[in-house]
Amino acid sequence: MAAPDDKAAGKPPAEFHRYPFYAPRFWHGMRPLTWWGLLRQGRFKIHPSRLPNLLGVSLATPWNTVLAGLQQLIFRNRLAAAELHGPPVFIIGHWRSGTTLLHELLVLDERYSSPTTFQCFAPHHFLVTEWIFQKFFGWLLPGKRPMDNMAAGWERPQEDEFALMNLGLPSPYRHIAFPCEAPVDLNYLDFQDVSPSALRHWLDTLRRFLLGVSTVTGRPLVIKSPTHTGRIAALAKEFPDARFIHVTRDPRALFPSTCRLWAGLAEAQGMQVARRPDDDASTGPPNDGDAPPLSADKQYVVDCLRRMYDAFLRDRPTIDSNRIVDIRYEDLVADPVAMLETIYRSLKLSDFDSVRPVIESWAASEHRSYQTNRHQLSPQDEATIRSAWKHYFETYGY
Repeated sequence: MAAPDDKAAGKPPAEFHRYPFYAPRFWHGMRPLTWWGLLRQGRFKIHPSRLPNLLGVSLATPWNTVLAGLQQLIFRNRLAAAELHGPPVFIIGHWRSGTTLLHELLVLDERYSSPTTFQCFAPHHFLVTEWIFQKFFGWLLPGKRPMDNMAAGWERPQEDEFALMNLGLPSPYRHIAFPCEAPVDLNYLDFQDVSPSALRHWLDTLRRFLLGVSTVTGRPLVIKSPTHTGRIAALAKEFPDARFIHVTRDPRALFPSTCRLWAGLAEAQGMQVARRPDDDASTGPPNDGDAPPLSADKQYVVDCLRRMYDAFLRDRPTIDSNRIVDIRYEDLVADPVAMLETIYRSLKLSDFDSVRPVIESWAASEHRSYQTNRHQLSPQDEATIRSAWKHYFETYGY
């Protein structure tokens, strides 16, 4: 069943980097039952322009099952003996708050490692196939992400949330496939109303994935996912020696940047053609007096931050102060060397002086040439987020 044509499908907004038609989508890394469940969750409302993606993913998913069996056959003993090589470091914070930048910086330190884009894309069989894709199929991915100027590539550090989703766990990221439908799995942003058995399964799956990655890297892992922000209590309990770096950013930049993020991901990855904000029927309540209600995509951004930070601000005081540090995006981009030194010393990660030259070199070259996107925020939207995100504004001094 095809979704209605919201705006004659297809062409990405000019401000997004082009995502080639031949590039793999997230869903290519799923196994058939997970893919079928995603289609059913989206009620099979697929736009005609996305039928080639439907065909491509449907043909690819059975191979993930075959390759998963091959990996288990070859690496069964290695996976059974896997262990984490030191406490993991979790980077948390809302989308577009600078978590990706910090992730890229931390893995410049060769004493640490991270799940790669390919490992998160193909969590079922990366031990068998990663070297093939890195050597022969790097051309499949564009040089930059669709929504910003950050580099892309199979070997780049990536969010483990994509791996968990492809492994079949509930994830809010499933909404990217069907952006015109109602959001899904928002309870997995804070584990609210998630049963103990389901939470145990989620944590076991995360641990298995990280152990698999550790067999490749042999080093402590730096793990970054905004979705982990509201999960901090469960993660701190599951990994009692883990460290947490929490990044904040001015909400007046955070809000439009996150709206752009979801629009870019839906355009590149979605099985539907997402509505534009000015076309979308509202699902949210009015803001102030006679102010028009928010469009559905903006309401989604408002609701996600509020849900994540209700849990985070509730649970953060339960985390030992030696295990968590808060930083601001504005301070990170102003002086990345000083901010990294603060993080290393606060969390006692390792000796910063040995990695200082690497960070200084990056700051002197790539950091100077990087251009952030410019965003505009209407007075109505600013009034909305100042009300809805009041605790975030007040807690972090924005």
